[in-house]
Amino acid sequence: MSGMNFGSGVARPCVHFLILVCGVFASTAALPTSAHESAQRRQIGSAAQTQTTNSAGRPHENKIPIGTILPVVLRTSFELDRCKPGELLHGQIAQEVPLPNGATIRRGSQIEGRIVEVAPAGGGTGAKVSMQFDRLNMKGRWIPVVTNLRAIAGFMTVIEAGVPDEAPAEGAPHEWLPTTQIGGDSVYGVWGPVMSWNDASEVVGKSVGDGVLARPKAREGADCRGELEGNDNPQALWVFSTDACGVYGIEHLNIVHAGRTDPVGKIVLASETRNVKLKNGDGLLLRVNAASHD
Repeated sequence: MSGMNFGSGVARPCVHFLILVCGVFASTAALPTSAHESAQRRQIGSAAQTQTTNSAGRPHENKIPIGTILPVVLRTSFELDRCKPGELLHGQIAQEVPLPNGATIRRGSQIEGRIVEVAPAGGGTGAKVSMQFDRLNMKGRWIPVVTNLRAIAGFMTVIEAGVPDEAPAEGAPHEWLPTTQIGGDSVYGVWGPVMSWNDASEVVGKSVGDGVLARPKAREGADCRGELEGNDNPQALWVFSTDACGVYGIEHLNIVHAGRTDPVGKIVLASETRNVKLKNGDGLLLRVNAASHD
């Protein structure tokens, strides 16, 4: 979308997305030791929270409220018909995520998950893959999270969301040009308003340079929800519309189970053909759930 950048000042949106897709965040943080990792993967309670211990031995509490949306750029590529249970999934937070207590989840923060189950293609049906994203690195601390999948988009669709809808007029700043979010909302330049796709007079959010802040909406006929557990704060929706829900720009891929209901946190994707692949640079909107009931 217009106005996203990874450095100082305002960069051209297309440059931002090309950098994003090529993997500007190339390094990944070292994984914790197996004992520490095991401790950090404990089930957590309501509001997706846990306690870790700092160097002075005092507990440090990390909280991510239920309903918080995590915009993620995938940093793992895999084919649904060839992945294996236990395979790790890597992603990065694509836009700074504000939290109600004034803290933020920084853009570039790592999020990890794994493949849980795989049902290979056969008998005229495509593959079915269960996965979960369950660890987030906040300022050097890995904390467990329980997430569901609100929307997923192919990397080319993500790039296109940053391409202006019209050519610039002579002398007009490039950053003022409108762009279209995945799902149809319009963004009117860097730091400009976000307008609803189905009501051009309705302001639904604002551009904040590396994405948009807006309150998520439910879309008629879809399962994605609006306000959740009283969390009606503006959310970091990145390149997605307020009611974006489902699959965009990845042919023959279906979300069979988003992880909103039991088994909570388990995301199931199915392919209609054998060659469906998720790629480095694909975009996801994950949403924090209450603790799993598994």
